[in-house]
Amino acid sequence: MTVAIFLGALLGAMALGMPIAYALLVSGAALMWHLDTFDAQILAQNLINGADSFPLLAVPFFMLAGEIMNVGGLSRRIVNLALALVGHLRGGLGFVTILAAVLMAALSGSAVADTAALAALLLPMMVKAGHDKARAGGLIASAGIIAPVIPPSIGFVIFGVAANLSIGKLFMAGIVPGLLLGLAIAITWYFVAKKEAITPPAKATTAERWAALRSSTWALFLPVIVLVGLKMGVFTPTEAAVVAAVYALFVATVVYREMTLAQLLPVFVSAAKTTSVIMFLVAAAMVSAWLITVANLPTQLIALLQPFMDNPTLLLLMIMLLVIAVGTAMDMTPTILILTPVLMPVVKAAGIDPIYFGVLFIINNAIGLITPPVGTVLNVVAGVGRMKMDDVTRGVLPFMLAQLAVLLLLVLFPQIVLWPLKLFY
Repeated sequence: MTVAIFLGALLGAMALGMPIAYALLVSGAALMWHLDTFDAQILAQNLINGADSFPLLAVPFFMLAGEIMNVGGLSRRIVNLALALVGHLRGGLGFVTILAAVLMAALSGSAVADTAALAALLLPMMVKAGHDKARAGGLIASAGIIAPVIPPSIGFVIFGVAANLSIGKLFMAGIVPGLLLGLAIAITWYFVAKKEAITPPAKATTAERWAALRSSTWALFLPVIVLVGLKMGVFTPTEAAVVAAVYALFVATVVYREMTLAQLLPVFVSAAKTTSVIMFLVAAAMVSAWLITVANLPTQLIALLQPFMDNPTLLLLMIMLLVIAVGTAMDMTPTILILTPVLMPVVKAAGIDPIYFGVLFIINNAIGLITPPVGTVLNVVAGVGRMKMDDVTRGVLPFMLAQLAVLLLLVLFPQIVLWPLKLFY
């Protein structure tokens, strides 16, 4: 009955068109009423405490770093480097997209920011070269969702706070799976591109490659600084986000000089708007998370999943199917915030490594960003590329299936995630 009231209130409020943050508050209030503990003061207190988190300060600074990189020329130089390295291959612009996405993922950690930059820079180039626009848009969308998996990842920050896990360990555990996602869509693109009779651009000379590398060196140093700093214990993930934002600002204004003082205010405002949406979602979700614990919903869920508890692989498959289903109707951040407090006790009770589960969970949620009908990243590509949502959805399908195959591989072979993590810790 408790589960029915919580889900009924949440889904009912969303069906009425209420924003997810407010729907979470409504479901929390409904649960409090059902438990006969309704108190507006407790509701407000938990709402404030939900956003009062030092690790969550990483979110606005990583968002700011991403905005600065797009405006300040760092993203464009990464794309130019990828173009010089692999642009001459058959279907080369597709490989440029994938390589640029992997490199940019190590800079910002935001799927939306990376996808918008890739779509603006590369989609016109791919269409002009003769690639099918829907297929090119689908590739860009699938490449964009690598950002929440390769560190620094905003998704890992939110999950780490919600699950009370080490964000640094989550960052390190995401490196190999993120690269595998890129490899999967690269292999898929290789076979897709063979069907298109397109002449690739001329191979860049050694001098041109060195010039592109020198031009992007300052941008490439950003992930190195963040990862080495985290591994050496120089700074925490939150401090790493500040370092990333300050470094990106320095490079954009002093080194590349592509960002003027007049552009600073719009960049800060844009980052603040995006951050405010995420932080309000987090605060509202923390109210629900507290009530989920009070109502003892995790124990009820464990009882429901008891037949699968002795087989961690089967349990993970069931959970992944659940998250895929939720991802078709809900964005990444609310999915993380709603499901994490419910699923983590189940995962721990089954003896599954929480860090390993976190990586699978974030990959699954990232794939949800290109799953219709919601598909936030699909909407970004459709908006930037002036395409129909149906066309982008059609184009993304083969790449989405390849990434789901990687997710299945990680479920069946946990050591792919756990073994590299042991090298760092």
